[in-house]
Amino acid sequence: MVKPLTEEEVNSKTDPSVSKQYDETTPKEEQFKDLYKIIDGLKSSLFTTIRPGVGPVSRSMALAKRVGPDILYLANIHSQKFEDMEKDKMVQVTFQNSSTQDWVSITGKAVTTDNADPRIKQVYSKGVNAWFGDLGDGIHTGMPEDPRMALIEVKADYITYWKATSSMPGFIKEVAQASLTGQVADTGVNRELFEKDIQVARESVK
Repeated sequence: MVKPLTEEEVNSKTDPSVSKQYDETTPKEEQFKDLYKIIDGLKSSLFTTIRPGVGPVSRSMALAKRVGPDILYLANIHSQKFEDMEKDKMVQVTFQNSSTQDWVSITGKAVTTDNADPRIKQVYSKGVNAWFGDLGDGIHTGMPEDPRMALIEVKADYITYWKATSSMPGFIKEVAQASLTGQVADTGVNRELFEKDIQVARESVK
């Protein structure tokens, strides 16, 4: 439902598109359930590293697995992103569902391990080798034992996400109504999960 812009919001320099949708009342356990549902419904994300002399660099990456609030990827250890993470462990993972407009942003630290990590075999799936190739030497096969195969684990420190509360037709109608009437669209809920919340969620999956 659209909501009017208030003088207080203008005077306090508040972004009404955030404040009117900000959710402080839903229990954290439910917030994490909604977060996981959004992530689990998507197969890929943007994975962003910080490159010295350049700044943030993003690339699309398929998820290997979500473990509670943390994200696992399989990647080629020869990729430049590993050089980025060696210099700066801070990374960002973002998701967006183009059908619902739901989005997730995860900020955290990357932990990388080589192909000795047993989790690689656990999360490996057919088709991953398409991105590695097979040299035909019995070593560089694109399989879990390939020395190029590495695991990236993103340990979340901060998460923010937005979840739609209306269908796409309802979303479009709401935005149009807000634009025509000078009010503010209210089509979903915006949530923040902080380090203490994330740690509780992480402990619950052990």
